[in-house]
Amino acid sequence: MFQFKQFQIKQERTAMKVGTDGVLLGAWVPLINNPFNILDIGAGTGLISLMLAQRSTAEQIDAIEIDEDAYEECVENFEASPWGDRVFCYHADLEEYTDELFEEEEEYDIIVSNPPFFSENYSSGDQKRDQARFQEALPFDLLIESAQALLSQNGIFAVIIPYKEEQNFIQLAESVGLFPLKITRVKGNPNTEIKRSLLAFTRIQQTPLETELTIEIERHNYTTEYVELTKNFYLNM
Repeated sequence: MFQFKQFQIKQERTAMKVGTDGVLLGAWVPLINNPFNILDIGAGTGLISLMLAQRSTAEQIDAIEIDEDAYEECVENFEASPWGDRVFCYHADLEEYTDELFEEEEEYDIIVSNPPFFSENYSSGDQKRDQARFQEALPFDLLIESAQALLSQNGIFAVIIPYKEEQNFIQLAESVGLFPLKITRVKGNPNTEIKRSLLAFTRIQQTPLETELTIEIERHNYTTEYVELTKNFYLNM
C-alpha cells in the first residue's frame, strides 16, 4: 500500500508499482484547458488518474488497462478514493477502445499516458513486468494515433518517456498533427544525464516552453522545484 496525502494505492498484484515517473506526470500535466473529461491510457494502479482527479474539476476520468490484475487493483483504488463517482476503469485494449469511441465521436480534453518502454530485446524474467515496461505492448505510433483520434479540438496529450526517445516521439506526433506545447527534461541529480522527457502536445503549432527539472541535490535531499511539483501528493513533502 502506498499512502498519498488524499488517497492510497494498493499495488500488491500490479507489475508496475508506484514510481517517480507516474508521480511526475500526474503532477506535471498542464490543465490550462480546464478539462471536462480525461483519458488515462495504460492506467496501471490508477495513480495518474487519481492525481488528476485531485488536481482538476474534470467530471469524467476514464482509465483503460489491459492487464487483468492491474485493472482489478485500479478499480479497487478508484472505489476507495474520494473521487469514486468521477473515475472509471475499463479492462480494454487501446485499439478496440479507440475504434469504438471514434465511431461514437467521443473526445477527451486531456489524454495522458506513462507508456511502457525498453524497446531493447531485454527480459527481466517476469512476463507481466515486461509487458508493463515494453514498447511492444503499446507501441508509440499506436499511442499517438489513438490520442490524435480521441483528442478534442483544444485538447492536451501528455506523456513521460525516456529522453533518448524524445525526438522520435515528437516527429511521430507531428506527422499526425500534434505539436509540442511544453517539454520538461528530467535528471536525477545535477551530476547525472537527462533520463526522462515530459511532453505535452496540442493541435496548435507553436514554440514549446522548454524547461529542465532536477529531482535531488543529493540522496533524499530534494530540489525546491521537485518539492513544489509534488508537495500536494507525497506525505513527507
